Amino acid sequence: FILPLLALALATCATHGPERGPVIVMLAAINDFHGNLELPAGGLPEINAVTRELTRTPSGGVARMATVLEGLRAQHKHFAFVSAGDLVGASPLASGYFDDEPAIDAMNNLGLDLNGVGNHEFDRGVAELRRLQSGGCPREGCKSGQPFAGAKFQFLAANVTVRDTGKTLFAPYALREFGGVRVAFIGVTLRSTPAILSPKAVAGLDFHDEADTVNKLVPELQQAGVEAIVVLIHQGGFQRGGPNDCIEFRGPIIDLVKRFDRAVDVVVSGHTHQAYVCRIEGRLLTSAGSFGRALTAIELKLDRATRDVVSAHAVNHVVRSDLPENPLLAALAVRQAQLLKRLDRPVGRVTQSISNVQNGDGESPLGQLIADAQLEATRDVGAEVAFMNPGGIRVPVDYTGDGTVTYSALYAVQPFGNHLVTMTLSGKEVLQLLEQQWSINGLRRLQISKGSGFAWNPDLPEGSHIIRNSVVINGEPLQLDRDYRITVNNYLADGGDNLPILRLGRNRVAGVLNLDALVAYFERQSPVSPIAVRRARRTNTFDK
Repeated sequence: FILPLLALALATCATHGPERGPVIVMLAAINDFHGNLELPAGGLPEINAVTRELTRTPSGGVARMATVLEGLRAQHKHFAFVSAGDLVGASPLASGYFDDEPAIDAMNNLGLDLNGVGNHEFDRGVAELRRLQSGGCPREGCKSGQPFAGAKFQFLAANVTVRDTGKTLFAPYALREFGGVRVAFIGVTLRSTPAILSPKAVAGLDFHDEADTVNKLVPELQQAGVEAIVVLIHQGGFQRGGPNDCIEFRGPIIDLVKRFDRAVDVVVSGHTHQAYVCRIEGRLLTSAGSFGRALTAIELKLDRATRDVVSAHAVNHVVRSDLPENPLLAALAVRQAQLLKRLDRPVGRVTQSISNVQNGDGESPLGQLIADAQLEATRDVGAEVAFMNPGGIRVPVDYTGDGTVTYSALYAVQPFGNHLVTMTLSGKEVLQLLEQQWSINGLRRLQISKGSGFAWNPDLPEGSHIIRNSVVINGEPLQLDRDYRITVNNYLADGGDNLPILRLGRNRVAGVLNLDALVAYFERQSPVSPIAVRRARRTNTFDK
């Protein structure tokens, strides 16, 4: 009788007694979700390890992401689900039309714990961002017809302060305890957010250096007895490998990680929409790509005595389209699709998929097409040339079925709700506009409409990348002393993408939504094919 009781007591102690050894914590991480409730267009880019051939794997959808999360949660006693920003903004119709409330609801159901705020969370302004956190409907009401309770998870933004008070817009960090060891999660927003958004969206806010902000918080955390530190930062890098590679890694995140206090153990990054698992001077750096197509599983081993991270390892799990779907999240996606039936309709056809990936000249077939659509939509107010920012082209137009293109497919391409603005610039100012492309990101070229073009040389000094005698506007060489009517979206017109010259545009005329211009183009021009004409030309030999 005594022996069975003793065995039961020992088993009880083993199950419920104090844990021994290191604490194993599983962090699931995403970034740049952008309200993609369903399978996004394009697929996750993957490189074959043997042939080095690029393929795109259909992946994503919150119902399948839930399945991956369920598996990770079931295997780990200590678990947290975090995001490195851009959960919302630039979202497909199913979330964007409803002010991204569905994306927040989906993350609530997935059990997200923390979100380090990204630049796109500010797309609709500070008041709207605060509403997404705390709940309530916009002034015109919630489009779903249902009350909105807000995010159950916490927004973090350590380096964003309100100018009038000097206080952070959201909490700078959050603490979570695992097996008696506390871990700090610091949320950091892209410092250059004001340069890539409309000034109205970030009015009254200051964005501070990411590394300086993190480093100032480290002594405060250590004084409170916290040694394990994870940074959720909306900034990233680029590489040419698969989702678990780190091949020829480059980008602004490298310098930031090197500048972080050595007390920082893990960096979860985003913004560049590339998936990678890297080590920067021994520290783990991860990104899950974008649109929920992959999810990063980060295993932390915490020492109970030092309360610090002993080791950190990560793997990106592709959320493949053949995974089973979680019924609750699948029902949410279906509900949104049903609500959208009254909005969606066929608008035209394509003969093949039209890519938004830029080539060596800095052009994409879809970028050219959009610029053409915007020029056509504003000819009646004198437009001679149109420019489109590549960051505003979110996904390709895929060829599916018989090539039919729907309104929702084009909404996913241009989900920002920007309207067109036609303005007057001098030829000298047009040349300045083309030069200012390098001030924000040398990898992204403005897309230009038909009949116009330019050549550029990356080896020339800043301020003289454009080959002056190569610039053509509406079929004629650029004349510096002549006025031109140009069309851009209102984001660019306000100086977005760090193009301040556009704020000087005169005789402005507001036009239709950029999405409406694209829809009208498809309705008139279908079936639509990719454009093969070079308009931008990269050259290292062109005579200046």
